[in-house]
Amino acid sequence: MAEKDDIILGLESSCDETAGALLRSGREVLAQFVASQIDLHRQYGGVVPEVACRAHMECLLPGVKRILDEAKITPADISAIAVTNRPGLIGALLIGVTAAKALALAWEVPLIGVNHVEAHIAAARFAEPELRPPYVALVVSGGHTNVYYIPDDATYECRCQTRDDAAGEAFDKVAKILGLGFPGGPRIEKAAKTGNPKAFHWKNSCLPKTGDDFSFSGIKTGVLYAARGQENQMRGPVLLDEKGVADAAASFQRAVVHALVTRTLAVAQETGAKWIALGGGVAANGYLREEMARAAKKIGARVAIPPMNLCTDNAVMIAARGQELLAAGKIDHLGIEALARGK
Repeated sequence: MAEKDDIILGLESSCDETAGALLRSGREVLAQFVASQIDLHRQYGGVVPEVACRAHMECLLPGVKRILDEAKITPADISAIAVTNRPGLIGALLIGVTAAKALALAWEVPLIGVNHVEAHIAAARFAEPELRPPYVALVVSGGHTNVYYIPDDATYECRCQTRDDAAGEAFDKVAKILGLGFPGGPRIEKAAKTGNPKAFHWKNSCLPKTGDDFSFSGIKTGVLYAARGQENQMRGPVLLDEKGVADAAASFQRAVVHALVTRTLAVAQETGAKWIALGGGVAANGYLREEMARAAKKIGARVAIPPMNLCTDNAVMIAARGQELLAAGKIDHLGIEALARGK
């Protein structure tokens, strides 16, 4: 069981950030590092798994040593190691899990496997201590777009999910279509600031006509036709001028955010939840944060949003979720597996 002064080492390597963090008592960040791979993948316009894995191998253990030295912590002070083991890029996950196993064995400390999606929700709880079940959580990133109802700390009911691309993946692909570069999220948000969000009529294109899910593949086609023409020539020039690109970015962002807010608020009203938590890289989008707060206020709900540095992949959230699992007595063994689509 967890103790008051537990120190958890969190490790994250599920995609294109290598991260580690030391968290004491579930609240105090002693030290952390995040090694971003954006520059490595920019030339490819997206994440290349092999490149990501090589970078994880180079950065992970040196990063752990660095934060131990910074916090003046020795392995004897570590209470447990929490590591992302699902879901994510399987090769990237294997590197983190293997490193965690080796350290847990060498240091003789418990090992805790963490669900990456649950960790994004834990980041909201870490940022807002008043957040308590029951509440609704929107996890929105490059790999996940899900709305959960959380009636208690042990139960995560998925009420809504994407039928195709995740929202963050759509941001990256649309940014590429518009010639804005990688990563797509901040590039779209920046371009949208000078655009007309009503220039293109895509507002409801991310909401399927049947069911309660999201769908972001259709809006990509709409942007593609507007920017590159009906011939679907990705290698051809962008047909829109600078204002047209800004209008397309703003209209796309408006449509995606409208869908995310609409579905999340529907679940909140259906369940009577008075809190809405945001997590994931797309939760760093300023327009989403503003629109969700505005909509939640109308139904008398509050919104818990992590700071920007805890929206994107990080190890503080892994350690925070690890602390919760340790407190619940949920400890894994050295046979723990990495799972690309694990729950």
